[in-house]
Amino acid sequence: MDYYELLGVARTASADEIKSAYRKLALKYHPDRNKEEGAAEKFTQINEAYAVLSDAEKRAHFDRYGSAPGAGMPGGDPFGGMGGAGFDPMDIFEQLFGGAVGGRGGRRGPARGDDLETEAHVTLAQARAGEEIQVSVDRLTACDHCHGTKTEPGGKPPKTCPTCGGAGAVRAQARTIFGVVETQQACPTCRGEGQTVQDPCTVCKGRGRTLKTEQVSVKLPRGIDEGYRIRVSGMGNEGPGGNGDLYVHIEMEKHPELRREQEHLIHTAKIGFAKAALGGQVTVPTLDGPQVVEVKAGTQHGELHRLRGQGMPRLQGSGTGDLIVEYDVIVPKPGQLTPEAREALHAYARAVGDEVNEKHESLLGKVGKIFRGE
Repeated sequence: MDYYELLGVARTASADEIKSAYRKLALKYHPDRNKEEGAAEKFTQINEAYAVLSDAEKRAHFDRYGSAPGAGMPGGDPFGGMGGAGFDPMDIFEQLFGGAVGGRGGRRGPARGDDLETEAHVTLAQARAGEEIQVSVDRLTACDHCHGTKTEPGGKPPKTCPTCGGAGAVRAQARTIFGVVETQQACPTCRGEGQTVQDPCTVCKGRGRTLKTEQVSVKLPRGIDEGYRIRVSGMGNEGPGGNGDLYVHIEMEKHPELRREQEHLIHTAKIGFAKAALGGQVTVPTLDGPQVVEVKAGTQHGELHRLRGQGMPRLQGSGTGDLIVEYDVIVPKPGQLTPEAREALHAYARAVGDEVNEKHESLLGKVGKIFRGE
């Protein structure tokens, strides 16, 4: 068996490349994840390959002779004292992963409850203040009838699992070219709990949990924005090995008059030509209520006015953004002008030397009167 080919690396691969390849394959074929036929044997083989190639002396021997040190010799130990047929591939896996995928401690104990996910629709005001909101969650919790024992109150108590003898785990054997290798996995009868129920609860049918809708409090960080996720510890499904977590995905509700760009809020204020030219006032909506803002004379279309500190708190930093007023100067259409307003505009145009088509304007006025029946 070519260990390099088994791990999918070149013979010149560095130690880090070998470790990286091993980690990917070990996660893929780990018995707790992969239940396909042959996966356990494959898992054992890649651990054997890594045990040799990760050791400089054993790798040098393999490169020279094409076999692990001692392989094929009477009484030889291909793992240099790691135990031959007693070698457990979980030892290597747990050294690198710390039991990340159902390590020994995890397999011997009861399972943890599943994590849950939900969405929360948040307003700008709630995000700015960092309010505590409520989200509705359907989660599995301990049965109120049997209090999570799975047994009908007054019934026969649980008995020790006959398959694992109360250990919660069983050992399985996999045959390899190096002999029979033993692995440990959760007991299929009691699912790692070490005991079986004799009189199942009539409410939860022996599951120990029922589905309930609960209101969960979620504290928003000040300045939270759309796309962020908040973890609420222990508010996932309950399990014999502890509760899972709840992950809340934040969706921002649209404000009718403000739009958000990171820590800044933007409001588009529509003003007429006269107010833009002569100045005046506009009322701007803020998160603290309406605010009157002075429009300076000569304001141009697209010009910005900044209200300092009236935006959103910076989520990853100190300070607060601004509320920016963006002016949209509206030019009236001919049909919106009264004769007096039209004449005033012509007078303005003549005064500043701005040429306008007065004849065309007069013709449009006559046509309009005909259509209006004047």
